[in-house]
Amino acid sequence: MQTIKNSLLNHIMHPESVAVVGASNNMLNMGTTLLNNLLSFGFKGSVYPVNPKSEEVLGLKAYRIVKEIPAVPDLALVVVPTQIVTQVMRECGEKGIRRAIIVSGGFRESGEEGRRLEAELLRVTEQFGIRFIGPNCIGVVNPAHRFNTTFFHYDASMNGFIGMVSQSGSFITQMFYHLNKFGLGFSQGFSVGNQADIDMADCVEYLAACDRTKVIGLYIEGLARPKKFSRIAQEVSKHKPLVALYVGGTEAGSRAGSSHTGALSGADKIYEGFFRQCGIIRARSIEELFDFCWALGTQPLMRGNRVAVFTNSGGPGACAADAANRAGLRVPLLSAKTKEKIREAVPRTGSLINPIDLTYTRNYEDIYDLIPRTLLEDQGFDGILMYFLPASDYIKQLLNKTESPFFNTIEDFEKYMLDLFIRFAKLVKSYQKPFLGSSFYLRSERLIREVEDLGIPILPSPERSANAMGALYRYSLMRKLMVQ
Repeated sequence: MQTIKNSLLNHIMHPESVAVVGASNNMLNMGTTLLNNLLSFGFKGSVYPVNPKSEEVLGLKAYRIVKEIPAVPDLALVVVPTQIVTQVMRECGEKGIRRAIIVSGGFRESGEEGRRLEAELLRVTEQFGIRFIGPNCIGVVNPAHRFNTTFFHYDASMNGFIGMVSQSGSFITQMFYHLNKFGLGFSQGFSVGNQADIDMADCVEYLAACDRTKVIGLYIEGLARPKKFSRIAQEVSKHKPLVALYVGGTEAGSRAGSSHTGALSGADKIYEGFFRQCGIIRARSIEELFDFCWALGTQPLMRGNRVAVFTNSGGPGACAADAANRAGLRVPLLSAKTKEKIREAVPRTGSLINPIDLTYTRNYEDIYDLIPRTLLEDQGFDGILMYFLPASDYIKQLLNKTESPFFNTIEDFEKYMLDLFIRFAKLVKSYQKPFLGSSFYLRSERLIREVEDLGIPILPSPERSANAMGALYRYSLMRKLMVQ
C-alpha cells in the first residue's frame, strides 16, 4: 500500500531543498513571482535561484547554472523559455536532481512543434530517471509544509481538508480566494498541466494516503491514461470521496481543453458513465465542485434519501424541498410523534408538514435546540437541511431602542447567541447524521462563522445545500456498491 513517504510525489510536495531555475529580479518574470511566493509563505528549506545574469535574486545567492549549486536539491522548479527546457532538464539530471515541476508552456498544447519538444523532453527525463509534473502547469501547494510554488499568495491559515488535482492552474490558484470566503482551504493541491509524466491518477493515489485530505476534487479536461486512472479511482473511492468537474463534453469545451493543456476529451455521456464506474461524484459547475467537496469532507454518509427541511422563512424552505426532490431526495411528512414534540414551538402561522416552517418566532432555544434535536432523533430522516436567519444586527437595533425582558445589554445578547450556536453545533455533531445549512448571511455574520468552524457547512442558498445533500446520498450509494 502506498504511503506519503514512499510516493514518487513525496519530494515534490515535501522537499527540503529547491532549485528555482528562471527566477530573476524582474517583477514581471513568472519565475520571480513563484520564488517570491515560495519565500513569503515561509518555506523552511534551502532555496537556490538559478540565473545566468545575476549574482543575487530576491536577496538570495544565485547560481549561473544548475551544476554550480553546492548541493543536490530535492526538487527543480523550472520556469524558462520553452526552447531551453530540455537543456535545463539535462543539467538537472547530470546534477542528480530526480524530481521537477516544469511550469513552462509551449509544448503539446501548442501544436505539432510543441508535441515534438515534449517528446524530446520525455526522452531526456527518462534517461536520467527524473519524474516531473507538467509541463504547462502552475505548480503545487502544501500548506502544512509551508510550500507554495504557484504565482498566487496563499493564506497560511487556510490549511484545509480538500485535496485538489487540476489540469487548470486557476483551479489551484484563483480558488484560494473562493475557498477563503467559506473558511475552507486545500490540504494539498496539484496543477498537473499536460500530464506528460506524473498524471492526475498519480496525484489521486498520493492524496488517498494523506490523512489531512478528507475529499479529493478534480478539474478534468481529458484523461491521459484512463485505464490507470479508473483502476486507482475505483480503489480510492471505497474510502475517500472524489468529486470531478469535467468540461470537455461539448464542442466548445473540448476545443478549449485541447488548446489549454492538449487534453483529449470525450463525449459527455461517456465520461458520465466512466465517473459512475469509478465511484466519482460529478459536479456540473465550479460552485458544485466545492459545495460537494465541503459536504463530503465534513458529513457522515447517508443511510437513505429522506430529509427534513427546517426553516423560518417559507420561500427558502420551498426552494430547498424542491431542489431536494430534483437531487433524488425524498421530503416525507413528519410522523405524529415528531409533530407532537415540536407542536408548541411552531406558531399557528407556521407549518408542521415538511418543510417545517416557523415563520416569525424569536424563541432561539426552539430554533437551535428543541427542533433540530427532535429531527436528529427521528429515525425517519436520514439528513437535515436547515435555513439560517440569524438577524443579529436587527435584534441589536431593537435592543438599542426598546427594553428586553431577557437581555440587559447588547453584549449579553451576543454572548447568549454565541453560546447557543456553539451548543447547537455540538448537538448536531453528536448525532452523526448529515446536516447542511444555508443562509444568505455567510461568514460576514459571526454566528454563521462559528457554526462553520465547528464543521457544519452553511451554503449560500437553499438549492445549493439540497444539491450537496444529494451528492452525499449518491456517494453513499456508490460506496456501498464499490465495497461489495
